[in-house]
Amino acid sequence: MAWTEEADPQTYAVIGAALAVRVELGPDFLEIGYAKALELEFQERSIPYEREVPVPMIYRGKPLGVPFRVDFVCFGDIMLEIKSIPRTGQRERRQLIHYLKASGFERGLLLNFGDERLQIERAVGPRRLAKLSPDSVFSPAPQTEQPQT
Repeated sequence: MAWTEEADPQTYAVIGAALAVRVELGPDFLEIGYAKALELEFQERSIPYEREVPVPMIYRGKPLGVPFRVDFVCFGDIMLEIKSIPRTGQRERRQLIHYLKASGFERGLLLNFGDERLQIERAVGPRRLAKLSPDSVFSPAPQTEQPQT
């Protein structure tokens, strides 16, 4: 099934908020600046979110007490990890995959504000994660034309 706004309107809403932040701020800020701006954009758009959500790591039924935190959880079930680096790679993708596996969430977004254009990668999991490599778990989001700043 193709990934469309009708199929996943919540993910599209989050991406729309991220695009608005990127258009307004451009590519040259630290991650914390984008996170604060996203919070304001989520509030303006009435997108429910939690910030710096703990992601527990469990081993043989016991919590390990490892202090992982995902940047945002939107709509109660979309993990959002943000970066502000020249280019995302396997390390950043695996971080989100880890969070999806640990939490049991089905949807995740990796947003990188530090590239020339906003990099948007969508991950699905965790059921499919057991069978797929990190490269095949991630799909690029549909290209949305950004106004030139």
